[in-house]
Amino acid sequence: MIKSTVSLSQVKEHIKNMQQKAVDVTLNLGRNKYVSYSGTLSGVYPALFTVVPFDKSFKGKTSYSYSEFMCGKVKLKESIKEA
Repeated sequence: MIKSTVSLSQVKEHIKNMQQKAVDVTLNLGRNKYVSYSGTLSGVYPALFTVVPFDKSFKGKTSYSYSEFMCGKVKLKESIKEA
């Protein structure tokens, strides 16, 4: 695990500010494999957050823990356009 320079409370606040907005998600699956999709950050909970993909046929994972975000396994970026 890579040591993060931001605290958990800062990460939670950052993600909470993006709630109900369109986001671009990039997942690091390991061994140089990445998956990217766009969706809406739908839920922010004490232990995790959820993203609803715009593509209804997406069969990947859509809930992530804050530690996955802090370690860089999940990257979120506010989307410029909304679908």
